[in-house]
Amino acid sequence: MLAMASEDALYYLDFCERKNLESQQANFQKQTKAQIQPGTNKILSKLQQELSAYFEGSLEKFETPLALIGTEFQKQVLKSLQEIPYGQKITYKDQASSMNRPRAVRAVAKANGQNHLAIIIPCHRVVGSQGSLTGYSGGLERKRWLLNLEANQHETHQ
Repeated sequence: MLAMASEDALYYLDFCERKNLESQQANFQKQTKAQIQPGTNKILSKLQQELSAYFEGSLEKFETPLALIGTEFQKQVLKSLQEIPYGQKITYKDQASSMNRPRAVRAVAKANGQNHLAIIIPCHRVVGSQGSLTGYSGGLERKRWLLNLEANQHETHQ
């Protein structure tokens, strides 16, 4: 995974195999006016600890400070994704309705696809109208794997 953070917040987390990764990075730099430099800081260290705990099944909610980038609508969509409980799935229609935007299903789906904080903002928990796995920047196999990880851990903790 590729992560980008300031001393105060995580700005970007995505899979290295993501399509258009270079253009995503360029867009990130343009929006934040940031220089990308290799290294680590307290935010990236916290992220690494939390991701390890998440994959071990001992963390359900991330506490790494986040910097949401995008339009107000995109930020609304990202915040609504954070409300989806660990181990649960919702449809794009449910997500749009939860935002009081029931007619904005396609816009919500598009904004989900622009999520720049994979896993931390759990767009992988959103599925198609019949429960089918649909678009995920990390690939559908990875989406299936993440959903199974969470479902199995959720059952264990109940």
